[in-house]
Amino acid sequence: MTSEIRPSVVAESETAMADVVASQVSVRDLKTHLSEWLARAQAGEVVEVTSHRKPIARITAVKPADSGITSRLQKAIDAGLISWSGQKPVFPPPIKLRGKGKLISEIVIEDRG
Repeated sequence: MTSEIRPSVVAESETAMADVVASQVSVRDLKTHLSEWLARAQAGEVVEVTSHRKPIARITAVKPADSGITSRLQKAIDAGLISWSGQKPVFPPPIKLRGKGKLISEIVIEDRG
């Protein structure tokens, strides 16, 4: 026995999204086919959840946040100031600040030893 998602399409008129057409899904069908409905919402479709044929919620896609850090990093990459291959960074070996004594990293490794 195969079940098929059959949304009813309705035009929104009472909200700020007056020109948006939403698919309606009952709570039961949403629970049964959650991943499919979430994929549709992620693709940009507005999904309206109903309970006893009354709208109770709306599921929409989330736009990625544009953080200042990402923008600055992207600008530095675009300018050629920094680069990243997508792999773990490779750091140069630690520098001894003084000729005497141990490196802090060596002390920590001994302590954990």
